[in-house]
Amino acid sequence: MKDPHSVLIRPVVSEKSYGLMDDNVYVFVVDPAATKVDVRHAVETAFGVRVASVNTLNRKGKTRRNRRSNTVGHRPDTKRAIVTLHEGDSIDLFES
Repeated sequence: MKDPHSVLIRPVVSEKSYGLMDDNVYVFVVDPAATKVDVRHAVETAFGVRVASVNTLNRKGKTRRNRRSNTVGHRPDTKRAIVTLHEGDSIDLFES
């Protein structure tokens, strides 16, 4: 089993992910080589919650053009995991 901090890179902070938090659904950027089972174990050990399901998706990085030299580059590809927790469990991502 992999270290939970090497599997979970960061939570996704967006309006859509905030809306999903009300339904016990959390979105994380994860290691591209991580499987659904790796993500499940990482969330359960890092936050002490029970995971109901994990969905993953690969996002292709946008192609960007440099205006000055007219060269084309691209942003990195990312893998995201949408984690659904059992009823009664929650994660406090923004602890004070």
